[in-house]
Amino acid sequence: MPQFQLPLSGSLTQTINPWNWAFNPTVNVNMGMSSDPDAEQRILDDVGSYGKQLGRIGDALRVLLTHVKLHGLSQPEQDAIDQLIDQLNGVDRAKRSARRAAGKSPSTP
Repeated sequence: MPQFQLPLSGSLTQTINPWNWAFNPTVNVNMGMSSDPDAEQRILDDVGSYGKQLGRIGDALRVLLTHVKLHGLSQPEQDAIDQLIDQLNGVDRAKRSARRAAGKSPSTP
């Protein structure tokens, strides 16, 4: 199937089959060239999605930022830390909102 890209859209591959959409909607997004696509797929299958991996990195960073006091940061460095904390808080809010919308307890993983 030929690939179609809009300007500034990056790589995107999407199967167009209306019958399949009705019963199994899928969108395949090509995240770029991998030096070992088979290993990357195994990691996604066995370890976790990109979101799960990034979430755990964010959780670990939040622990470090809570317990390690950083001194002598330049303003751009402090801004970067503040922006990360704001982003992690935004992710937490979005997760809680999605759980509420799904009728789950906010603490349910």
